[in-house]
Amino acid sequence: MVCQELIDKQVDQERLQIHQGEKNLEKMTLKAEASAYASSTVYGVASIQELIPAVEKEIEGMHDRIWERKNGVAFKEIKEYLIDIEPLVAGGIACKLVFDKVFSVKDPDDGLLTNIYDSVGTAVMQEAQMRYYQRKAPGLLQVLKKNYWHKAIGTQQKLVDVQLMMNRADVTWIKWPRPIRIKLGNILVDCVVKASGWFEPCTMREGAKTRIYLVPTAHFVDLKDKILEQAMLFSAEQWPMLIPPRDWTDNGCGGYLLDEVMRGHDMVRRGNPTRIQGKNPVAFLNKIQAVPMRINQYIADVAERLYEMGRTVGKQPKFIPSTATLELPPKPVDIDTNADARKAYCRAAAQVHNKNMELVKKSCRTRMTMNAMRKFRKVERFYNPHSFDYRGRVYPIPAFLTQQDTDFGKSLLLFANESFMTPLAEEWLAFQVGTTYGLDKEPIQSRIKWAQDNHELISRIVNDPIGCLPEWEVADEPFMFLAACEEYHHCCITCDRSYTSLPVAVDATASGLQILAGLARDASTASLVNVLPSDKPADAYRAVAEHAASNCPPEWREHVDRSVAKRLVMTLCYSAKFKSNWQYVKDALVAKGLQPPNEVVTQITHALRDSMKVIFPGPMAVMTWIEQEVGRALKAGKTELVWTTPSGFTVTQKIMKPEVVRMELQLLGKIKKVTVATGDSDVVNIAKHKSASSPNLIHSLDASLLHLSCLRFDAPVSLIHDSVLCRATDMSALSAVLRETYMHLFAEHDYLSDWAKQIGAETAPPIIGTLNPESVIDSTYFFC
Repeated sequence: MVCQELIDKQVDQERLQIHQGEKNLEKMTLKAEASAYASSTVYGVASIQELIPAVEKEIEGMHDRIWERKNGVAFKEIKEYLIDIEPLVAGGIACKLVFDKVFSVKDPDDGLLTNIYDSVGTAVMQEAQMRYYQRKAPGLLQVLKKNYWHKAIGTQQKLVDVQLMMNRADVTWIKWPRPIRIKLGNILVDCVVKASGWFEPCTMREGAKTRIYLVPTAHFVDLKDKILEQAMLFSAEQWPMLIPPRDWTDNGCGGYLLDEVMRGHDMVRRGNPTRIQGKNPVAFLNKIQAVPMRINQYIADVAERLYEMGRTVGKQPKFIPSTATLELPPKPVDIDTNADARKAYCRAAAQVHNKNMELVKKSCRTRMTMNAMRKFRKVERFYNPHSFDYRGRVYPIPAFLTQQDTDFGKSLLLFANESFMTPLAEEWLAFQVGTTYGLDKEPIQSRIKWAQDNHELISRIVNDPIGCLPEWEVADEPFMFLAACEEYHHCCITCDRSYTSLPVAVDATASGLQILAGLARDASTASLVNVLPSDKPADAYRAVAEHAASNCPPEWREHVDRSVAKRLVMTLCYSAKFKSNWQYVKDALVAKGLQPPNEVVTQITHALRDSMKVIFPGPMAVMTWIEQEVGRALKAGKTELVWTTPSGFTVTQKIMKPEVVRMELQLLGKIKKVTVATGDSDVVNIAKHKSASSPNLIHSLDASLLHLSCLRFDAPVSLIHDSVLCRATDMSALSAVLRETYMHLFAEHDYLSDWAKQIGAETAPPIIGTLNPESVIDSTYFFC
C-alpha cells in the first residue's frame, strides 16, 4: 500500500512536470523568435501547414495573369525568374520567410516590408541557383553535398561552400539584381497576405523617417494564442514516477495520476481507441509498469567524473559531455599580412567549428540523461509508465531512465528489488559481461569463459574506471559492459556482495524468422534460428552468405560473409525492398575497406535475396502468401485489417493514402501541402498494407509471446522490443518460460490459419509441416 505522503509527492512532481513543460515550450518559442526562426515554432508549423494550399492557389492565379499579360508592364521582367519555381515551392518559401521575419525579435529591421521582400526574393533565387547547379553539374553537386554539407552548418554556409566549388569548376551562377529580388518578393508576400488575412502593412514614424513594417493582424494574434494554449495542454514533461503508475483499464486511463500529464497518451498508440483489448495484454502492461527501478550509483559516479573531464567514450563515440570540444588551430603569426595563411587558418578553424557544433548536438541526449539521473539519484525506487503500440509491443512513456534508452541510459538502471546470489546467477552475470563486451554471437559458454578468464582485467577496470578507460570503452556497449563488470566483480570475484540487481538481457535470435518458422512449421528455418536444440548457436546470416557466394562474381566471393548478409537477412522478413537491401550490401562492403562497382553490388544483392528463398522456404512462402491475400482482401472492399493475437491483443492496421504533396527543395527541406485536416484521404493504401502486413503480424506475435511469458514469470522483468531483461538469479527460469510459451503458441494452435480467417483470406496458407514446435523446450540458444 502506497502511503499518502508519497502520493502527495507524486502529485507535486506531476504538477512540476506540467509547469516545466509549459516553461520549455515558452522558452523554445522565444528562442526560435530570437533566432528569426518562428516558422519552427508550434504556431508557425501549424499555421504554415494550413496556409500553404491557399498561398499556392493564389500564386497559381498570379502565374496565369502574368502569362496572359494581365499584370501590366511591372511584371514583364519577373516572368523569366519564375519559370523554374513551382507555385508550391514559392509558396512554401514565402510562408516560411514571412513568419521568420514578422515574429523575429533578433533585429527590429527584420520586420521591415522591404527587407521581407528582399529575403523572400533571395531565398527563391537561392533555390533556383541550386537547381541550376543540379542541371549543369549533378555529379559534382552530389560530391559537394556529401563532403561539405555537415549537419552542423547552416543553409547559407552550405550555399557558400557549393557556390565556391562550382565557381572553381567554371559553373557560374549570375546573381539576380536586388530590384528583381525585391519585386519577386513583393508579389509572393502579397500572395501570402491576400491568402491568409493574417498580416497587414503598418506605417510607423521614426524620427524624420517613415518606415513600413509587416505585422500580424489582431485575428492572427488571437489564433496564435489559441494554438499555443492548445500546445500547452500537451506539453507536460514525462518523468519516471515515485509510486506505481495507475493501472490501465479498457474504460480508464492508466499511467500518471493527473489527467493533464496523460493528455495525448492512450493505452494503444496510433491504435483504434474504441477497440477493447483482452484481459491478458492489459494485465501484462500493468505488470511491466509496476516494476520498480533505481539508479546505479557506481555508473552515476563514473559519468559525473567523465562529464567534468569533458571526455568522450566509445568507438562512435557514445558518451559526449557538453564540454567535449576540439581546440581551434593556432593562428599563424602573420595572419594579418599573409592572405594565404589567413585563408588556410579560416578554413581549418571552420572545420573545427563544424565538428564542435556536431559534438554539442550529439551531447544533447547525454546532458538530458545526466539531468534525469541527478533528479532521481536519491530516489530509492521509481517506476516508468508504459503503453502499447498498435501491434502490442510495449514502450515506456518517459524518454529517459528507461530500458529502451541508449547504452549510457540503460547502464544507469538497476532493479530496485535485489535477489540473493546463486551459483547459476554467477554464470548469468559472466554471460552479461561477455555479451556486452561484444561476444553476443558467440556460444553462451564462450561468453561465460571470457569473463572467467579475465578476472584481473575486470577488477582493474572496476577499481579504476577512469584510468582504465581505454580498456573498457572498446566494448560494443561500453557503459553496459562497465555496469556488468562492477556487478560481477563484487558478486563473483571479491564476493563482498551477496545480492544482485543488475538487469541481464537475452535477445531472440532473428525473431522475425523464428516467428515465420513457427507459422510455417518449417524445420529447416527453425534449425537456423535456434528454435531447435544445438550445441552452439546457429548462424542464419552465415548460411545465406555461404549459399549465395557461388552466384556472386568470382573475385568478390571471399568478401561475401555474414557481415555482408546480416542486415539484408534481418530486414527481408520485414518486407525490406531491393533498394534498401542493395544499400545494406554496399555499406557492408565499404566498411571492409572495399569499393565495389554498382553492378557488383547488384549481383551480390540478387544472389543473397535468391538464397533466402532456398535457405528459408517456409518464411518466404508465407510472406508472399500474406501479400497476395492482403491485396485480395482490400480489393474486395476492406478498409482496414483487424486481427487478435494469441494473448488477446487486437491489432488494427489502417493505412490510407495521405493527401500530401511533397516537393524536395535543395536548401529548405520538404514542403507539404495537406488538403485534408487529418492528413489522410479516404483511399486505402493497398501497396503499403501489403508491405506492412508481414512485419506487423510478426511484431504482434513476438509481442504476444512476451505478454504471455511475462504473465507466467514471477519476478521483476523489463523489455526492449523482443529482448527481455531480468536479474541473474531469475534468467534460467525466464528462459524456460519463453521456450514453453513459444511451444504452446505454435504447437497447440495453427495460428496462421486462424489469421487467414480473420482477414478473410481466399486460399489456405503455405504450411510446410516439418517442424515439431515441442523441440524448442531443449533449445539453449532460443533467446541468448
